[in-house]
Amino acid sequence: MLVLISLLVFINLGAIIAIESKYLLSTVISIGAVGFGLSIVFLLLGAPDLAITQVVVEILILIILIRGTVTLDNTAIEKYRDTFAMVISLIFFGMFLTFAYMAFKALPEFGHPLMRVSREYLQHGVEKTGATNIVMSIILDYRAYDTLGEATVLFTAILGAFVVLRRKGRKKIGEKDTTKVGIPGEF
Repeated sequence: MLVLISLLVFINLGAIIAIESKYLLSTVISIGAVGFGLSIVFLLLGAPDLAITQVVVEILILIILIRGTVTLDNTAIEKYRDTFAMVISLIFFGMFLTFAYMAFKALPEFGHPLMRVSREYLQHGVEKTGATNIVMSIILDYRAYDTLGEATVLFTAILGAFVVLRRKGRKKIGEKDTTKVGIPGEF
């Protein structure tokens, strides 16, 4: 319980730093720390599927945001180093590694069941769902909304990555906008 509370404090501190930071790159790093902290919380609460989904989405979002940040804020990065942002980033990284180590250490030994629900699925799954494939009955009957939610999150993250990373329609720095915005009623 103490680990969970400390992780929630870590997530809240990361969110506050992300909101209050003056620099875009520091904000992006803080948001990444919050997301990875949340994935560890999911792992501690016994939802490894949500933890994996959170990590995948977090990596995609970080790639997109860091690419956008570096292209927008490149002069600020080259002029000087923000020591506060570097120190906070190293602290977040160290805390992430510590909590990840504690989470993996708290997992039961290999061969010992983590949850007892699987026994119910295996014993009564075929008769309750009518499916001959027990894996599909679990994914599509018992956990249908969860599977739909995960698929929606992954699809949205990939779609967002395509939208942000596309070449067509992006202007270079210093390039003027050539599209005309018409006044209503004017041809």
